[in-house]
Amino acid sequence: MSDLKNKFENAKDKVVGKAKEELGKVTGSQVTELKGKLQYKKGDLKEKVNNTAEKIAENINDKLDKKEDDKKN
Repeated sequence: MSDLKNKFENAKDKVVGKAKEELGKVTGSQVTELKGKLQYKKGDLKEKVNNTAEKIAENINDKLDKKEDDKKN
């Protein structure tokens, strides 16, 4: 369930960040635009970290499963 929560939080950061960025552009607020860009990047970076962690866990699980299969044979 934590994985789903992380995905939701990352997507939320990206959407809200993009909205703030656009609001900053429309209103001419450099600070709001920057905050939006940073929030979007935060969501994007966290998403990449989570994806990398998933791939690493998958590779480790595959190797452990193979090792177990080798022991059985």
